Amino acid sequence: MHKSIEKLQKDLGYEFKDKNLIIEALTHKSYKQPYDNERLEFLGDAVLDLVVGEYLFFKFQKADEGTLSKIRASLVNEVGFDKLARHLKLGDYILLSSAEENNGGREKSSLLSNSFEAVMGAIYLESGLETVKKIAIELIEKVHKEISLDSLFQDYKTAFQELTQARYGVTPEYKVIASRGPDHKKEFEIAVLVDGKEYARATGKSKKAAQQEAAKIALDILKKGKK
Repeated sequence: MHKSIEKLQKDLGYEFKDKNLIIEALTHKSYKQPYDNERLEFLGDAVLDLVVGEYLFFKFQKADEGTLSKIRASLVNEVGFDKLARHLKLGDYILLSSAEENNGGREKSSLLSNSFEAVMGAIYLESGLETVKKIAIELIEKVHKEISLDSLFQDYKTAFQELTQARYGVTPEYKVIASRGPDHKKEFEIAVLVDGKEYARATGKSKKAAQQEAAKIALDILKKGKK
């Protein structure tokens, strides 16, 4: 751990009664301890899903379920949590193996995002939902200066591009595989590639619709770590 956790606790506005909990939340599996932060990450992910869902439910009282789901998806993801982790400078506190550190682990989007989820999971375990809600929502409002339907909603292409750039430093490419049917009723088949490797393909009534659908499938694949 590069820095004392005192500064992190101050930035969070929360002091852990059980310091072992925050240490576990900041321990990456490469550090070779009898524990790591993966279980707390699992818990934090579920808690944040609920906290952000409730926050949006009350904030956007006229939005329908589909719109709320899209907004939540734009906040509760690797890119969104990476932004919050960087705001807290979480990379300075994570316990990593020297190999992972030399591999740029402290700057990895996935690692920072997972650590943020684990820290929220640890706070939930110790102090419950209301405390996590207060801390998480304050952070979200600090990092996202304007929270509105327009500023938060990201389409699947944008979200997929942000994730591939954060993870691999590359931009996805969309390729028309086929177009079928008469001009007034055309259907396009489009594949999305990352670094020359096909991640997904989809069809749509326009190129734009097919690209969105392909990006949606690819985003799901990337998030679940299937590639």
